[in-house]
This record gives sequence, structure tokens and C-alpha cells, in this order.
Amino acid sequence: MLLKNAKILAVDDDQDVLVAVKMLLRPAVKEIITEKNPEKIPSLLAQHQFDLILLDMNYKSSLNTGNEGIFWLRKIREVNKTVAVIMITAYGDIDLAVRSVKEGANDFVLKPWRNERLLETLENCYQQTIAGNKQPTKKTSSITETSLLGSSEAMQDVLYKIEKIAPTDANILILGENGTGKTEVAKLIHQKSLRNQKPFVHADLGSLTESLFESELFGHKKGAFTDAREDRAGRFESANEGTLFLDEIGNISLHQQAKLLTVLQNREVTRLGTNAAVSIDIRLISATNAPIKEMASQNQYRKDLIYRLNTIEITLPPLRMRGNDVVLLGEYFMKNYGEKYHKNVVEIDEKAKLKLRQYAFPGNIRELQHSIERAVIMADNQVITAKDLDLNSSIETPVMMSQEGSTLRIDEIEKSTILKAIERYDGNITKAARELGLTRTALYRRLGKYDI
Repeated sequence: MLLKNAKILAVDDDQDVLVAVKMLLRPAVKEIITEKNPEKIPSLLAQHQFDLILLDMNYKSSLNTGNEGIFWLRKIREVNKTVAVIMITAYGDIDLAVRSVKEGANDFVLKPWRNERLLETLENCYQQTIAGNKQPTKKTSSITETSLLGSSEAMQDVLYKIEKIAPTDANILILGENGTGKTEVAKLIHQKSLRNQKPFVHADLGSLTESLFESELFGHKKGAFTDAREDRAGRFESANEGTLFLDEIGNISLHQQAKLLTVLQNREVTRLGTNAAVSIDIRLISATNAPIKEMASQNQYRKDLIYRLNTIEITLPPLRMRGNDVVLLGEYFMKNYGEKYHKNVVEIDEKAKLKLRQYAFPGNIRELQHSIERAVIMADNQVITAKDLDLNSSIETPVMMSQEGSTLRIDEIEKSTILKAIERYDGNITKAARELGLTRTALYRRLGKYDI
């Protein structure tokens, strides 16, 4: 076991936790030291060279910091910037745990934990530490090499969050309109995770019928149903030790939700036609454009499943709310399609850029991508002009049809969406902004724009 050479410090004011950690780790590591009083951390760091530190988030001490875990994490980082720190937290403190990752923690574990999960987390963090600055054996694309380019505040927030949470094993729920790049985000998180050498399995739940749901996700045994001609592993088994991406998670029925919740709780699947449960080890990423929190309040979606899906939530902003990102992305796609079609297209002229900025792109990045592909094909020379861009509308704000058949302008839809979000959160701008995929500043700008 990799941890055989590791020296670990565990700091927690709960003696039962320290005893459990010591019993678990003593046979697995080189040395385990436990401490109840976090104020002894500086002296312990001066006396020992630790490879890993398990640090509780909360202590019953006289120190009044608002959160002792963050305070002591900062103290550790002042002394040692390379030691791996894993935060110990209760389920209700997940937001604090995520904040600790931003502050420099390597990962966090929820208590009560499963022993094998804690050991796996320690091994992963230790492996990161001993790897140091070595180059990875497998080259992975950086953010700037993907279609997630963006300089807008909203997108920078998303990219920063990805960088921080990808190395953890936390479940992630990605929200956003169709075409905003949810699949791209899921792939990028996998690329930057410690599981990047293992499978990335994509399951589009929106395309699965009720009868195929269990077979596709959980697998089946030969003869389990009419067309089951051979044993087959489901998506969960195929993703074992890697990442499972469940797309369109908001489209499944309550019955399917119950089945999925059972698997996530037990971390095991049972193939159709058998009674033998198979243990699974996956990192789960889910995505939807459906308002599942609203659905839960109307008893159309299970709240306990939402809790399982979104240890951490990422909301992708629509392209119309990303400012000049539309030009950056347009230039990115221009380069790619220029190479694909062997056309020396090197520039988007100013009128074409203006046209891109003024169009609302209801289809988001996917629509922009198709528009630029067509423009590259149609371009007569090295420059994409406004006439090369067929945006299915004039450069004025496009209109859409409501279900009743009346026309709705995009700005009216946006205003209505903002009002609903603010109302949903009883005027809480921070929560409304998060729901909309905006920063508070960006939302305030729109409030001024629409005189709300």
C-alpha cells in the first residue's frame, strides 16, 4: 500500500474520532500521531515532517475565529505549503468544506466516513504530494484548450470552481440551459481529477425509456428479458474507479429516482435477472436544464436524491449573459473549423463581432458553434464578415414564441426569469444570482437595466 511510507497527523477534539483513526491507520501507515488540541499544531509541525494532516473543521476551544478549521488550515499553510491537508466535516458543513478547498485544503471527507473511502482519499492526496511537480504521464487539455474559454466574471467563477473541486471526489450537479457546455464541464472535471486514467462514462438519461433505464444503468444477466442475449455490465459498472456522468438527470420519473437513490446510498448495483450485488466506486457528475429544486417543492423530484447529487453545484451562465465571451468562443471555433475545412480564415471583422454580441443565442454555445462552422464554409476570403453569419434573425434582439403563440422578446424573457429567481429566494440577491449563473455584480447591472 502506498501509505506505508506516510507520516500522518490527525487533529480532532472528539477522542472517539481519534481512536477510530488510529486503529484504522496504524497498520496502514508509517506513523500516525493524534492530537485533541489544535493549538498544539504549530509545535507539532516544528517537531515532525508530516506527509498528510487530517484536520477537523470545528473545535470546542476558546479561539473565536468563526471557524477554527479554516483558521488552522491557514496556519498550517504558513508553515508548510506542500503537506496534504484533508478536512474532516459533518454533512451540514459542506459549504465550509468547499471553502476550505479554496483556502488550500487538498480534499475533505464527511463524517461518519466509510473506512475504505477515507483510505482512498488519503492515498490519492499522498500520491499528489509525492508526485510534486512531475509531469503527468497522460497529457490533458487545459481550460484554454477547450470551448469553455471565457473572460466574463460569471465564467471565471465557474472555471475557478472547476480547478478547486476537480481533484476531490465530491458529487457534482451541473445546472444550465441547453447548449451551455454541461458535458464539456463534466469532461474537464474528469480530466483534472485523480481518476483521469480511468473511464469517463456518459449516460444520457433523457434518451432512456422506462424499460431500458435499469438495464442500461445497472446491467443485466442473459435471459433477464426477451432481448437479453448475453450478460452485460451497466453504466455504473463500466465507470468503476472512474467518473459516471448522468446527463438530463431531471428527466427521470419518481420510480427511476428511487432506484437511482438506492444505488447511490448503497454504492452497489444488482444486474437485472440476478440477486448478486456488485460494489461500485465512482465519482458522480450529474447535469440538467430542469428546475429540479422547484420540482422537489412540488413533489415531482425527490429531495433526498438532490442531496446525493449535489455535494457541490455549478451553474453555467447562458451565452447571452457572458458579454465578450461570444467573440472569444467564435474565434476559437473559427480556428478549429478553418483547420477542418482547410480554409485559411484568420479573422472575424468588427461588424461580424458586433452581430455576434447583439444576438441572444437561445441555443447558447451549440448554436454559436454551428453558426461559425457555416460562416467558415461560406467565407470568401480570410475574414468572416457579417453577411457570412446566418443567425436565423436580424441583429436586433430576436423574438421567441410563447406556448400561447404570442411573441416574447429575449429581454422580456430575461427580465421575467430574473424576477422569478428573486421572488423564489425572497429577495436574496446572492441566491438569485447563483441560480441564474451570475455574479452579484452582474445581477445588479441587470436590475438597473430592467429598472427592477
